[in-house]
Amino acid sequence: METLIPFLMASIIDNGVNTGNISHIYRTGGLMIVAASIGLLAGMAGGRFGAKASTGLAKNLRASMFEHIQTFSFSNIDKFSTAGLITRLTTDVTNIQNAYQMMLRMMMRAPASMICALIMAFTINRKLASIYLAAVIILGVILFFILTNATRYFRMAFPKYDAMNASVQENVSAIRVVKAYVREDYETDKFRQTSENIFRIFKKAENKLVMNAPLMQTTVYTCILLISWIGAKMIVSTTLTTGELMSLLAYCMNILMSLMMLSMVFVMLSMSTASMERISEVLNEESDLTNPEHPVMQVPDGSIRFQHVDFSYQPDSREPVLKDICLTIHSGETIGIIGGTGSAKTSLISLISRLYDATAGEVIVGGRNVREYDMEVLRNQVSVVLQSNVLFSGTIYENLRWGNKDATDEECRRACRLACADNFIQSFPDGYDTYIEQGGSNVSGGQKQRLCIARALLKKPKILILDDSTSAVDTATDANIRRAFREGIPDTTKLIISQRISSVQDADRIIVMENGQIDGFGTHEELLQTNAIYCEIYESQIKGGGDFDEKAGEL
Repeated sequence: METLIPFLMASIIDNGVNTGNISHIYRTGGLMIVAASIGLLAGMAGGRFGAKASTGLAKNLRASMFEHIQTFSFSNIDKFSTAGLITRLTTDVTNIQNAYQMMLRMMMRAPASMICALIMAFTINRKLASIYLAAVIILGVILFFILTNATRYFRMAFPKYDAMNASVQENVSAIRVVKAYVREDYETDKFRQTSENIFRIFKKAENKLVMNAPLMQTTVYTCILLISWIGAKMIVSTTLTTGELMSLLAYCMNILMSLMMLSMVFVMLSMSTASMERISEVLNEESDLTNPEHPVMQVPDGSIRFQHVDFSYQPDSREPVLKDICLTIHSGETIGIIGGTGSAKTSLISLISRLYDATAGEVIVGGRNVREYDMEVLRNQVSVVLQSNVLFSGTIYENLRWGNKDATDEECRRACRLACADNFIQSFPDGYDTYIEQGGSNVSGGQKQRLCIARALLKKPKILILDDSTSAVDTATDANIRRAFREGIPDTTKLIISQRISSVQDADRIIVMENGQIDGFGTHEELLQTNAIYCEIYESQIKGGGDFDEKAGEL
């Protein structure tokens, strides 16, 4: 419609104004109004549906990425930082959304408008229309070089967002530590430097792109001057009419404005190319852990066996984290695991629930290799309370039902009694309906640990693993939790990782870890007689008076 209007305008001038034909002016003017109205309605529809399509694309991209991330193993997640994944889900998707919306509106309209205008211009006068064609070719070449140089800077810029988001995430999550050590100025300077890096890179990219608009404007006005000069001579020589010259000038603006629109699209594409690549990295990442073709759907019991197991976090690691682990644990046993920091205690238990796969050897649960089980079935029967206790925004009931969404109120209370959490929950004004703030910031460390233990118990697992999960409770409460486990879940295999002798000495057997290997395995009394590391830990804690007063209250 926009291409048709200049043609109708030329007809009004040549066949209406110049000849005094009023009826032709009215008739052609009416057609112009119809064409403009159709163009207006089409533009409104294009804007509406373009916005709907681009926001729908962003929604689908985020949903696909988030869903795909849920399938990742820990080793897959280790490849992307938390801040990096957040940036991809937010900033990168928004860049693609904006580029896609502009593409939908401009990538079809601008080329179509430009081609139609060129055809109409060549229909009127080939000589003058050739000026447009030359301008389009010259600008296209220049634009290609500008965008090629700018794109590499955008590729450098977006990873910097990861660093900035990581700085913000770290600062906010550890704000108590920052304030306790009065490090606000240091954190502010660190953030300012990160932000400054992004600014400098974008400035370099924009310095390349800034030439786009002046070049476009120069070309537009040069074309107008040339057409006006040559066209005026042609009018004098009667080889061109006034109406045709006006149409050609209108088509000149039409063609070059279309070219400017296309340049804007290409600028947006150059910005979003880096974002597309980063999102593709996430979507194309295949999980290291997959279900077998015919998975086992039931875990018979809580027995565990390690057969010559080696494990490395990175395939090309020179030294494995776990080395030749051979171990047999019977169903229903309580096993303590103790060792120094970095002795690979957490790495050992991570293989049981198949958070990682062993590099060599076999991990056998319930008589079957963990690789044979459906992962969801296995993880429902191997309940792990990790070192970092996480509670989510919502009531205590809602947090507990992460363990079992169909658990009754009584089942929730029973799990809390086993975890010694019922007493402090009942002391809250709203009891089990107490709202937990984000990250569990309105409960103490010991209370958070006990809620996480109760949540794990609600799964009614065959194997329960506590990874240093009672470190923030006093020894009396710790002893009560272990006694409740012995009496309340005798058939569940319990693995307790701890730095405290008092937490593991009553276990059926105790594993002593050192440098990724089992240094000792036996009862408390046996290890006191045979294991130097265990004796050293025992003597340092007992002679030092222990790590907590047994009558102490909660932390």
